[in-house]
Amino acid sequence: MKYKGIKEIGYELGRIYGLSLKSSGFTTDMDLIIPVPLHPAKKHIRGFNQSEIISMGIADVTGLPVDSKSLCRNTISATQTKRSRYERWTNVEGIFQVIDSQTIKGRHILLVDDVITTGSTIESCTNELLRISGVKVSVVALAYAVV
Repeated sequence: MKYKGIKEIGYELGRIYGLSLKSSGFTTDMDLIIPVPLHPAKKHIRGFNQSEIISMGIADVTGLPVDSKSLCRNTISATQTKRSRYERWTNVEGIFQVIDSQTIKGRHILLVDDVITTGSTIESCTNELLRISGVKVSVVALAYAVV
């Protein structure tokens, strides 16, 4: 999906995952979905944000709104695929920024990523979101890698 540009797979997997999340009651008290953001330059090159596509599929079945604007990636970083755990952590430290704190203040956010490898990206996003008063963050991803 990510490297072959097949967005439809991400949307359908998001719908399937969303059905599972909803039927389990996981999303009951959540307010909105925030996909892990891509830097605008990388999004332009790829043509889409895979986490946003997955989020749209989840939103389709849960009814939760997707907010792709309140959290942004303010620094472009190289791909994480060949990096060690420590290199991944330092590569994403401080690169995310909350743009619209009023939209997320006091909300329960479902943070969505495509793959969690070491957790460094999710941790960096979560730390930034939790700076806002009253925010609660739950995390989902379609896959995780064993490292």
